Amino acid sequence: MTVRPKFAIGQLVHHRKFDYRGVVVDVDPEFQGTEEWYEAMARSRPPKDRPWYHVLVDGATHSTYVAERHLETDQSGKQIAHPALGQYFDRFVDGRYQHSGGHH
Repeated sequence: MTVRPKFAIGQLVHHRKFDYRGVVVDVDPEFQGTEEWYEAMARSRPPKDRPWYHVLVDGATHSTYVAERHLETDQSGKQIAHPALGQYFDRFVDGRYQHSGGHH
């Protein structure tokens, strides 16, 4: 049974533990990384059979791969600053990013 992701592409999220904001650019219904990455990076051992998210980090140049349980909705409604934003989205409407679908 596939769990329905809580967050959607273009949605602003906040990381509970590391206190950063970001925007979801992709959703995996379950963990898609390597065992090595999981061992090294996912220290709290989040469940692999739940959704994981690719997130562009506000004010940074990298993206992260985050388990759903570490994320919550970002309530600020503010845009984020990330150099790759334009590769994914072309507008910001009602507190979320959207793309025209022409280039993705």
